[in-house]
Amino acid sequence: MKGRRTERQGMALLTVLLLVAVMSVVAVAILDDVRFSVRRTANAEFQSQAQWYAAGVENLAREQITRLAAAGPTRTPLEPAWNGRPMTFPIEGGNLTATVTDGQACFNLNSLVLGVGEDLTARPLGALQFRALGRAVGAPDSRMRAIADALTDWLDADTTPSPLGAEDGAYAGLTNPYRTGGVMLAEVSELRAVKGVDAGTYRRLRPYLCALPTSRLSPLNVNTLTPEQAPLLTMLTNGAVGPEQARAVIAARPRDGWADAAAFWAQPTLATVQVDLEARDQVTVLTRFFDLRVDVELGGSRAVRTALLEAGSDGRVRTVIQRWTPEE
Repeated sequence: MKGRRTERQGMALLTVLLLVAVMSVVAVAILDDVRFSVRRTANAEFQSQAQWYAAGVENLAREQITRLAAAGPTRTPLEPAWNGRPMTFPIEGGNLTATVTDGQACFNLNSLVLGVGEDLTARPLGALQFRALGRAVGAPDSRMRAIADALTDWLDADTTPSPLGAEDGAYAGLTNPYRTGGVMLAEVSELRAVKGVDAGTYRRLRPYLCALPTSRLSPLNVNTLTPEQAPLLTMLTNGAVGPEQARAVIAARPRDGWADAAAFWAQPTLATVQVDLEARDQVTVLTRFFDLRVDVELGGSRAVRTALLEAGSDGRVRTVIQRWTPEE
């Protein structure tokens, strides 16, 4: 009798231990869920706050660009200094940093074609400038020519491949097949999907590229170019002015900038350079596109919002594109 009682007590103890173990597992799972929910709530709150702060900074940037455009309708003022100058605003629990830069100091990838919407045709001058930029930064011209043809095919409306290009058929046999765009690029990162663009070439070209919402040849405001952007002048002159010469031209810029494009081309270094008339017309002293970057640091978390802003001829500034990430 005593043995049976001991056996029952042992089974009861074992049952209790099993229940305790199960309850411990359940408690741990519940605590994990609670911690996850707290983190998720905190992240959602941070994202919400970051969006509000970034939207406020973007509105402020639009107002400043509006004033800048009004002060110089034909020549963008350089003062007060705005190009690439970070501005930090303290907020409760962190800070915001806004940086506005000239958004057209770059080669416009969409300039390899002419037209609007889906009615796009090849533009040879755009391809030549793209190749010239590649040579200026050390990319082999044979590769640049192939990429230029492939990018033209990616953008244009027809289905006939260029000599070194690639239409839909070239991408259909890939492990993850896709088709050409048939429209202008919205992001520079889309270039990585084009045949022939490897990681090394993309990295080499990326600092000098943009995807403006127009097929216009890259309008370069020579008053905002930095020495690091000298390859863009080499591109513009199809290599007639080398990168070092281009750096010297930028270094010799008057303190207040050149008065107009004619004054820029009148410099001794450039006066005798033979440049295509269309390329000459790309030089400007007016900026219409601006890049905005907003860094939000709040409560130990960080977010980045970037946008492309356009100052229209009607005096209004619109947001062309915005993203919650640095453009790659």
